Amino acid sequence: MEMFAIIIGAIFVNNVVLSQFLGICPFLGVSNKVETSMGMGAAVTFVMAISSLVVYLLQYYVLVPLGMEYMQTIVFILVIAALVQMVEIILKKISPSLYQALGIFLPLITTNCAVLGVALLLVQKEFNLVESVVYAISTALGFALALVIFAGLRERLELADTPKAVKGVPIALITAGILAMAFMGFSGLV
Repeated sequence: MEMFAIIIGAIFVNNVVLSQFLGICPFLGVSNKVETSMGMGAAVTFVMAISSLVVYLLQYYVLVPLGMEYMQTIVFILVIAALVQMVEIILKKISPSLYQALGIFLPLITTNCAVLGVALLLVQKEFNLVESVVYAISTALGFALALVIFAGLRERLELADTPKAVKGVPIALITAGILAMAFMGFSGLV
């Protein structure tokens, strides 16, 4: 039951984008098309899943035994940066079109505060290894869900007859705010 609460909480209740407001830059920047959003969501899910595993092991088997907990932010950033470089190389080989579509936002996963925030929250919440990986994957899926829903809404808004004054970014920000309020309705679940 605790794993279920972690999963539902990370995806819906404490959605990293719509409730905690982390990762707003890629949320707004990559959400023009559903396909691109799905690619970014998959890349972030991969990075968060692997980084949670590596970060947990480094925290509890290297930093804590050596009394170097103060180095965790720097170590976590280095781990995330290495994983993002790996994802970038893989995407460039496997899917050049997705690599091009993600553009500058792919290397910016390194500085995505959602990825670093999850790594730090794993330590703060004192999850065990399995809970850490489940939480990271669930949080990444919540991030991806927010991106895909928002991209779908933005695609629909392009076809809608919106007033000229709010066309483009203004209506996107209004929609993001309404979407965030809708997700806050889940806060009574867990």
